[in-house]
Amino acid sequence: MAGTRITNLQNVGKQPPLILPHQLTGAAQGTVQMRIKSSQSSGERLSQTKSMVLQDPDLPPKPISRHRRNQSQHNIGGAGAAETLVVLKGEYLNKAKISDGGKKLRKNWASTWVVLETDKLLFYKESKQEALTNLKPGCSPDGVDLCGAVVEWTTERSSRKNVVQITTSSGSEFLLQADNYPTICKWHDAIKSTADNLSKGAGGQASGKPGIQRANSTEYLPRHGLPSKTLSLPKPAPDSSCTKEPEHRRSLIFKSSKLTYSMSDSADKNGVKNRLKKFISRRPSMKTLQEKGIIKDRVFGCHLLALCEREGTTVPKFVRQCVEAVEKRGLEADGIYRVSGNLATIQKLRFLVDQEEEFNLDDSQWEDIHVVTGALKMFFRELPEPLFPFPLFDLFVEAIKTKAGKQKVQAIKKLVLQLPKPNQDTMRVLFRHLQKILTCSRKNLMSTQGISIVFGPTLMWPELDCGNMAVNMVYQNQIVEFILIESPEIFGLEKK
Repeated sequence: MAGTRITNLQNVGKQPPLILPHQLTGAAQGTVQMRIKSSQSSGERLSQTKSMVLQDPDLPPKPISRHRRNQSQHNIGGAGAAETLVVLKGEYLNKAKISDGGKKLRKNWASTWVVLETDKLLFYKESKQEALTNLKPGCSPDGVDLCGAVVEWTTERSSRKNVVQITTSSGSEFLLQADNYPTICKWHDAIKSTADNLSKGAGGQASGKPGIQRANSTEYLPRHGLPSKTLSLPKPAPDSSCTKEPEHRRSLIFKSSKLTYSMSDSADKNGVKNRLKKFISRRPSMKTLQEKGIIKDRVFGCHLLALCEREGTTVPKFVRQCVEAVEKRGLEADGIYRVSGNLATIQKLRFLVDQEEEFNLDDSQWEDIHVVTGALKMFFRELPEPLFPFPLFDLFVEAIKTKAGKQKVQAIKKLVLQLPKPNQDTMRVLFRHLQKILTCSRKNLMSTQGISIVFGPTLMWPELDCGNMAVNMVYQNQIVEFILIESPEIFGLEKK
């Protein structure tokens, strides 16, 4: 022991000094003996000798902090003697991942086997997976790096109780929950303590991982051929800055996560807008689709003039078919035109008419005559412009207000003659058909007033609903009823 010489210590131009036990004080001698006995490898011996370099006699002695040096020798991981790393074994908790790198995810809760290690949080599907992971290196669980993470209680992200939110430095967010409050409180404290310790340890390192903390007394040995000068590491920042570091990191994390959310949301909205603009700009026109046969001209909802021009007639083909079917087997039907037919069957008939497919109203599926009358009324209701055109609505109302009977008939007849040819001819065919309905009124129980109530709002309505609807309906019914009664005079029809 007396002849022990500390190796690997050389200064330029002189031999390294020998340190003998009797040259040291009692406390220092005991320290040296303890370190030599406890060291087992060459790496440890070399690290121990770094703190025992003797200064040149020409240089003034530097004070050595025994407390810092003892910390650096016995505490590796760097947070201080009082800080201990908390490790929790596995336990089942409810987990949900609500954000991945700033991108929001759908919240799905799942029971997960959670294990807290020294620097990260591991998630297993079940406890058996942890054992399989230890046996199979290729099987790795999901993990969360707790360095720089923020752990806090939350009530806004979930309606469940006892929810802990973990926000990582990369912007990912996790929720942990347990019904038992002491259990989740234990995990909250342990995860938060681990994250804070890792944040303090990674405060001055680029890698973000905790490293070995060295004391002020640690000195680098000079190389051969260089002047004998001792180099010391810079002093660490005061303890107060260490406590403020997590708060600073916390604010940066929240700002970055909010910025990531806003940028991703705006990018998604702009992407949707651009795609919609491209789709609309490249959409072919209605004329092009009609020329290609993709969209066919409809019958229901088509303007009366355009429909008659397309069919080459002054009365729509569908109107003639319905009138003929009703006169063939429905004149004596109870409540004809007043009773509604099955709407689904009416829509089916409408679809066949619009697709210009062959159909026969005498077929068994149309045996209910009220389906045919309902389809005819729907045809007139869905005209873009009613059978009585918009410009003549007010003129017909003024004419019906005339008190003198003969003047009223002449006024109405004059207006009817002003109608376009398709409107005039269709009106003549329809009112001649309604006259036949009235001839069987004893069996079908339909009167002029009942027919006018049905066909008044169907054949005419104002272009703008700015007046009193009830008053307009009264005039509509009166006009249709008057034309129905005076139709032989107005249209030149023979009285039956």
